[in-house]
Amino acid sequence: MRAVATQTPFPVAKNRDSSPPADSREVEFRITDARVNLGMPALGTVLDLFGPHSHDLRVFDPVEVARIETDMWRSYYAHERVRLFGQMTTLLRTQYGFPPLRSGAAGLRAARAAVVFQRGHGRADYEKALPDLERFYGAIAASATTKFDVARAARLELEWWIVHREHKTRPPEDLYRALAALQAELYGMPAEAFAEHARERGDAMLLRDDAAERGGPSEAEWGTIGRMLGRSWESLRGAVGRGR
Repeated sequence: MRAVATQTPFPVAKNRDSSPPADSREVEFRITDARVNLGMPALGTVLDLFGPHSHDLRVFDPVEVARIETDMWRSYYAHERVRLFGQMTTLLRTQYGFPPLRSGAAGLRAARAAVVFQRGHGRADYEKALPDLERFYGAIAASATTKFDVARAARLELEWWIVHREHKTRPPEDLYRALAALQAELYGMPAEAFAEHARERGDAMLLRDDAAERGGPSEAEWGTIGRMLGRSWESLRGAVGRGR
């Protein structure tokens, strides 16, 4: 009986040393292994962007958050958009546990919202940042163990941006209330629990604003701003820890 050759998905080159051909099972294994290896980058991308991931928003390092936020403020006001994007992705990766690609996608939304807002000249312009803010908070909500209203969180974020921009015509208490309202939504707690956090963070913003009018902030003033933000985030961690 005539033997039937077994076809493989890829042509097999002849060995130049005329050594015996590889066993068919070995060839099949090599082909399968190649397919797996070729598919791994795509699989990793899918898992990074869409795979299961969870993080407790109450777990973070307040010192590191304050340091990164201070750096982000410096980049924002210096119009260093690429640097701002990198700092946001670092924050998401190190403090929210986001995988690299997911942190990049969410960080891009946040950075773009900030740029859109920065260019605005009134509420109608500012609200153009909402779609990116909603996607940003949607990414956080997708993995957060503490659930919150994404659309409301995005609006509260935008609201404190607006209040801060209008700080010359509004009392500091408006900024404090806006900052506390955002955290109340994210953590499902009364806004009063975040009064100290909001006051320290708001005062850090106002210090930067006052210093900018005098040609600053100086390095010493940036140091003070960083310490104020450190106290702010330490207060928030304490508040959400007690609320567990």
